[in-house]
Amino acid sequence: MKDIASHVGVSVSSVSLVLSGRGEGRVNAAVAKRIRDVADELGYVPNQLARSLKTKQSRTIGVVSDRVATVPFSGHMLAGAQQAAWESGFMLMLIDTYGNDEVQTPAVQSLLQRNIEGLIVATNFHKVVEVPLVPPTMPVVILDGRPGDDSHPTVDYVVPDEELGAYSSTRMLVDAGHTRIGFCDVAAYPIASALRERGYRRALEDQGIPVDPSLTVVAEDAATRYAEGPARRLLDRPDRPSAVFCFSDQTAMGFYNVARRLGLSVPEDLSIAGFDNQEFVAEALDPGLTTVQLPHREMGEWAVRRLVGRLDGSLDTADREGCLMPCSPVVRNSIGPPSRG
Repeated sequence: MKDIASHVGVSVSSVSLVLSGRGEGRVNAAVAKRIRDVADELGYVPNQLARSLKTKQSRTIGVVSDRVATVPFSGHMLAGAQQAAWESGFMLMLIDTYGNDEVQTPAVQSLLQRNIEGLIVATNFHKVVEVPLVPPTMPVVILDGRPGDDSHPTVDYVVPDEELGAYSSTRMLVDAGHTRIGFCDVAAYPIASALRERGYRRALEDQGIPVDPSLTVVAEDAATRYAEGPARRLLDRPDRPSAVFCFSDQTAMGFYNVARRLGLSVPEDLSIAGFDNQEFVAEALDPGLTTVQLPHREMGEWAVRRLVGRLDGSLDTADREGCLMPCSPVVRNSIGPPSRG
């Protein structure tokens, strides 16, 4: 600002008034324009750190993530959060713990030392999260998880609507005419597992289709290789289902592989619906997999906007909220009518 004042021939206080947006009526309009022009020429950038010390506002949101930053699939949450922060005049400061719980506390402390105004704790799948120790007035949002402690008054959370997503995916199979619909569950993700099973069962029951427990198989994990054993048990039987709802798109890929080995065509002999709309999986399968979209980007956007709303006073700070984000259907070509054979 001293350099700008010297170039224009005015006081530093005049430069400060103009560049902080407080110069109207206090600094001559022509002089103010000259100050702004010279500031642009010199590449002037406000010192946000110095400003934050004075205003007590850093315009910074801290993010502690658990492998979210290193997994492309869930990285869309960070992209959505960053976009929403940028549009709101904030920036994100991110530390990823790589799944090491011992890193979380020093990570949060490091962010607090940098004067963050709010905190997002992001996970790479739907689970219960312990709320970090932060000042009681600091807003916190759990992104893709639920708080394990209800005592913090300003902890909000956002998760995908797992049950409704599973309902939608299964319902697409029902609407195609299928009544024998299998379900491949996954044991490694208990919250999502329980909710997706509930959605599957409700989609059948709403249409008067009895739930047959023998048509449910369980994979150890969501990766494709874990699905192939359960897929063979379900498909290599004389009374196999005509359709299958899979816990994830990677699980569905296992069913594609086993169906092909058994000489079954998708969707002519077997219809398959997935969950996630995982990049490089659902579109890459042949035929393309009909599934539902995990709303990662939308959840990231919601998390930031919720924090900003608490910070600018537009939200009731006592009104804790848990948001269930819808999982929209993505229709491709893996569902057809039941085979007459």
